[in-house]
Amino acid sequence: MASFSASYTYFLNKNVVSLSDFSPLYQYPNQNSTRRCSKKIVSVITQPSARRPATTGSVKNWMTMTEKLLAKASEKLHVVPGENLWANVDVLMTNDITGPGAFGVFKREFGENAKVWDREKVVVIPDHYIFTADERANRNVDTLRDFCNEQNIKYFYDIKDLGNFQANPDYKGVCHIALAQEGYCRPGEVLVGTDSHTCTAGAFGQFASGIGNTDAGFLLGTGKILLKVPQTIRFVLDGEIPNYILAKDLILQVIGEISMAGATYKTMEFVGTAVESSTMEDRMTLCNMVIEAGGKNGVIPADKTTYDYLKDKTTAHYEPVYSDDQARFLVEYHFDTSKLEPLVAKPHSPDNRALARECKDVKIDRVYIGSCTGGKTEDFMAAAKVLLASGKKVKVPTFLVPATQKVWMDLYTLPVPESGGKTCSQIFEDAGCDTPASPSCGACMGGPRDTHARLNEPQVCVSTTNRNFPGRMGHMEGQIYLASPYTAAASALTGHVTDPREFLQ
Repeated sequence: MASFSASYTYFLNKNVVSLSDFSPLYQYPNQNSTRRCSKKIVSVITQPSARRPATTGSVKNWMTMTEKLLAKASEKLHVVPGENLWANVDVLMTNDITGPGAFGVFKREFGENAKVWDREKVVVIPDHYIFTADERANRNVDTLRDFCNEQNIKYFYDIKDLGNFQANPDYKGVCHIALAQEGYCRPGEVLVGTDSHTCTAGAFGQFASGIGNTDAGFLLGTGKILLKVPQTIRFVLDGEIPNYILAKDLILQVIGEISMAGATYKTMEFVGTAVESSTMEDRMTLCNMVIEAGGKNGVIPADKTTYDYLKDKTTAHYEPVYSDDQARFLVEYHFDTSKLEPLVAKPHSPDNRALARECKDVKIDRVYIGSCTGGKTEDFMAAAKVLLASGKKVKVPTFLVPATQKVWMDLYTLPVPESGGKTCSQIFEDAGCDTPASPSCGACMGGPRDTHARLNEPQVCVSTTNRNFPGRMGHMEGQIYLASPYTAAASALTGHVTDPREFLQ
């Protein structure tokens, strides 16, 4: 896009090849004619150069961050992309829509009376279809409870009173945010979960990925998972981030650049000054949506920001790892974040990128702020900032679904900067927004018809969630524009998709 610059570098046989070096004219070997090719490089293939064997000293095996994480987990000194290995898992997470299936596989394969490999490494978090009268959804939570009681699972965040979530002290909310808040996300470890957005935890410098019920069932009995070592794509995000840009804009730009299949079964490693200056919640947003680019996992190197976040959340010992300076990456993308403008992903794909200002004529019916992507404390703070700056009321229904109990409490207790002491909840009320709902995944994945804020009509919604496929939030004809909390709040104020710069100085 003209407003944002990116460069791409392919690493091949120790040579660094910039895409800008490729000419649209290509001379085919052993042919007299010159053929004209597209300027767009779809793939680059080279023949390996001759390599002489070393005669002295030892060979150093340079590795990327993910390669080191999987080498450690498989008790190997060195691994390479494409290698299959058995990795020891530090944490297995499951939830209400996938847990019953995983438990069923476990019992079928290991026996009705089998015990899980480690009751303290299994974390069970109901979060998807919770506040509903749907009997099948409620039965899923009952199945979790029965299994956890049978297995004496230590970390089960149960909910029994659906009428008042605060009456359930163990209940947390969205699993990916709860994992971070409860100290399960630790540098150097392997965390997997039966939910595709488990990759969120890669923000803490660990290998984190979603897995299927079959893998989870086997893992419950053995503590191991079979993985193929992925190649790594590195994203260097440099530059000062403008005050109207959030991490959601960054990841929408990345996905729009490489497409939804651009990182299929690859690691997406994020580095650069823009990443280093970001908060942990920003980093979680970046890693959260690597799956929307097909990524196996996302990783960000642990640093002081990581350690400060974990200080009051875990006492467990952890050992961070980092990519070697000489490590080889499949591709390296460079972005100048100072030139980025507010973005949206238009229906019906997360890579259908557009500038928010280009969509100003799109009339909307509602706004949704929530989910593992856009329902964290800082997301609501950002939305409140826009509403406060405008001094106006929203023109469309604006639904607020905090990710966890802690986020819900923050909305009622933490003052918004430069607000004169007002909390998010006060600002939302003044602006005419819906009252913050019970913490859960809410309408992000549609759910039963009585799910709060579900799209039950063919409406247009600006949402801080992560997917906008047909039917994702309910109605098959609904249209979802993915956006940052800034853009979502600005759009709520106008009733159209709106660039937040209209309200932010």
